[in-house]
Amino acid sequence: MKFNWGTGIVIAFIGFISFIMYFIITMNIDDKYNHDLVTEDYYAEELAYQKDIDKLKNSKNLIENITYQKTKEGLKILFPNNIDFKNITGKVFLYRPSNKQLDFDTAISLSKSYLLIPDNRLVDGRWNIKIDWQYNGKSYLFKESINY
Repeated sequence: MKFNWGTGIVIAFIGFISFIMYFIITMNIDDKYNHDLVTEDYYAEELAYQKDIDKLKNSKNLIENITYQKTKEGLKILFPNNIDFKNITGKVFLYRPSNKQLDFDTAISLSKSYLLIPDNRLVDGRWNIKIDWQYNGKSYLFKESINY
């Protein structure tokens, strides 16, 4: 058989198509490449995003914002000292990008000026923390990525 340009081009197309098909099949079958959306109700959350922007703006106007620190007991979330912590309500949501089974949220109920998330609830690695809280009828939002 004589090998010419036409045969080479056909073989190149067949090789390329075979590679793409292998790649598509591997990505669809292998669970290692299975990634979920950040949230199940993505579009509904997108519509409420302006409220989050307003809450973030309120947080930036505070004299002192929320801070956090890693302790041996867990993650300590410190609320501003210049406000009465007994009037703070809201939720803390911790999102683990690599494993949604580790995601959890907890209500804010303070007996001290901080909230402690126990060490046994958090595994080492990256977490996204979102604190949606209210004080005296005004809403605030704290969002940050942390490495625990």
